[in-house]
Amino acid sequence: MPTITLSVSSDLKQEMDKSKFINWSEVAREAIRERVFQLKILNSIAAKSKLTEKDAMEIGRKIKKSMHERFKKEHSGAF
Repeated sequence: MPTITLSVSSDLKQEMDKSKFINWSEVAREAIRERVFQLKILNSIAAKSKLTEKDAMEIGRKIKKSMHERFKKEHSGAF
């Protein structure tokens, strides 16, 4: 099996060390496995899409703007 090396911040490593019973390599493997699965689905959808990259960027901007407005409205008194 191939090996990869990950770098994490000192703060994160200290937090990880507090939970020695957790197999952090398995946590990383599962996270990578899940992301690869998600990418396969996205690539499958994208392969069938007739949207251009420009269309996708515009949709992304609209979604981001909408989410920003919703967040501002929901949390307006928090800041």
